[in-house]
Amino acid sequence: MFDQGVQQAEVVRALGVSRSAVSKWHTAWREGGREALEARPNTGRPSRLTDAQLDQLEDELLKGPRAHGYETELWTLARIGKLIPKLFGVRYHNSHVWVLMTKLGWSCQKPARRAKQRDEAEVESWHKVRWPKIKRGHSGQAP
Repeated sequence: MFDQGVQQAEVVRALGVSRSAVSKWHTAWREGGREALEARPNTGRPSRLTDAQLDQLEDELLKGPRAHGYETELWTLARIGKLIPKLFGVRYHNSHVWVLMTKLGWSCQKPARRAKQRDEAEVESWHKVRWPKIKRGHSGQAP
């Protein structure tokens, strides 16, 4: 757009970005041309785990926490953070364990809490029979 003489304000409106971003882009374009605006690879510290090790980590996670000595079937960042050094000899802070889990496509999920005595048939019956009566105000008895 800068090559075509479009004003910065118009670029802001057309792309829905901030004035400061367009101003930085314009300065970069003016000093280095189109090449200065091309995306560059994100450089950062290389991962301490290879892609193969990440695959292995996921395989171990899929076995579940009980397979690794925990009493419950709940993976936490702390538990995963303890598993990684056992498998690969590499330690990560819990916040970076979260980055690894995101990279693997895992997300934070809260387990559903259900009473062990829960009777699904009774719950379904309550929703179909009792709840409509209560909702209409015809329960016949106190809720």
